[in-house]
Amino acid sequence: MAHIEARDITLVYDTPGRTVPGLRGVSFAMEASEFLCVVGPSGCGKSTLLNIIAGFLTPTSGEIRIGGAPVNGSGMDRGVVFQDFAQLFPWRTALGNVAFGLEMKGVPKAEREAIALEQLRLVKLENFAKSYPHHLSGGMQQRVAIARALAYNPAVLLMDEPFAALDALTRDDMQQLLADVWRTTRKTVIYVTHNVAEAVYLADRVVVMTPHPGTVKTELAIKLPRPRDPLSVEFLGYQKELLHLLGQEKHA
Repeated sequence: MAHIEARDITLVYDTPGRTVPGLRGVSFAMEASEFLCVVGPSGCGKSTLLNIIAGFLTPTSGEIRIGGAPVNGSGMDRGVVFQDFAQLFPWRTALGNVAFGLEMKGVPKAEREAIALEQLRLVKLENFAKSYPHHLSGGMQQRVAIARALAYNPAVLLMDEPFAALDALTRDDMQQLLADVWRTTRKTVIYVTHNVAEAVYLADRVVVMTPHPGTVKTELAIKLPRPRDPLSVEFLGYQKELLHLLGQEKHA
């Protein structure tokens, strides 16, 4: 049985005077511990799909199944990391932010702080445990967000362009960090990005979506050893193939 299944997901928005399709018949499946990237043109519904998997939106038809059970709303089995730096609580330290989910689960203070510190160590921020978000760079804030999403040990990590607002050098560092964290934790990851090189660097498999209303055009397995070399001929070949698929969509 697949760990995550999207079964014919369709979403239609009701707006004054008309309905607007968002997603149309999206289907795919993935195994536990797989790293799946979703790419597609702007407005194709990548973030909408992620929000449906997270349980924040309800599809018009179709269903998401995780571990064989249908998704009906949000749950502690899924951790979510967004692009916006404001996702952290500004009144909490890095340690307090990471410990938040554990606090909501009723984990005793000493235990949750020990777990939170271990997660900060995983993202190389243990020396900033007492720092508040406004004292941290954008990349450091995203590392705290990743640690927070991992701290309560969800089965699935959902990431919506978490590095899009970072400068190029910081983004490269964060991609490497995330790849290292994934190899350590072996979480099932769905990662939305518009960056083709990022998808090739991170993914076991890439789902390519069509323009609005989005559906799955094709899937591409990235059969490269890890850690990956973005300058290798093989890496550039996969990048070119994805760009070709997206270019075909633009002229469809």
